[in-house]
Amino acid sequence: MKIYTKAGDDGKTSLFGGKRIPKYADRIESYGTIDELNSFIGVLVDHLQNEDMKAFLLDIQHNCFNIGSVLATDPASGFKLPCVEASDIEIIEKAIDTMQVMLPELKNFILPGGHPAVSYAHVCRTICRRAERRVVALDNTEKVDQNIILYLNRLSDYFFVLSRYIGMELGVGEIKWQSK
Repeated sequence: MKIYTKAGDDGKTSLFGGKRIPKYADRIESYGTIDELNSFIGVLVDHLQNEDMKAFLLDIQHNCFNIGSVLATDPASGFKLPCVEASDIEIIEKAIDTMQVMLPELKNFILPGGHPAVSYAHVCRTICRRAERRVVALDNTEKVDQNIILYLNRLSDYFFVLSRYIGMELGVGEIKWQSK
């Protein structure tokens, strides 16, 4: 099977279910940004030593793939695909709470940096925020499962706390923002 089909040469792509839409559509932007996030989570994992953290992030990658699959499916197709559940959101919240009790109180804005893993966690945070904005835009025109929006919102918070936690584990000081 060839990887290229030439079917997208006209600026359109097919959703799961067969419907063709422009490659710049909100739906494509949404699942494309989720795919980008998933890729950067993989880069983050490759920079980590903590096996429990890596396993947790692998679960997040699976959830992101499920979200992308749902967003890549024509809602009129009637296909039901696995998606995130309220329990997945609770798992993210518990992970945030667990890390946060070990971190010093945040009294300043902080800048990404100090170690590649810290920086990649921040990249994941910002891509996740963009994915959330794209999905919310899509939700304004086509109904989206609200658990997807809630999950992405919590996930971006998770990546912020994770960046701080990774820095703490590595003994890397936070870079405080200083106004001019």
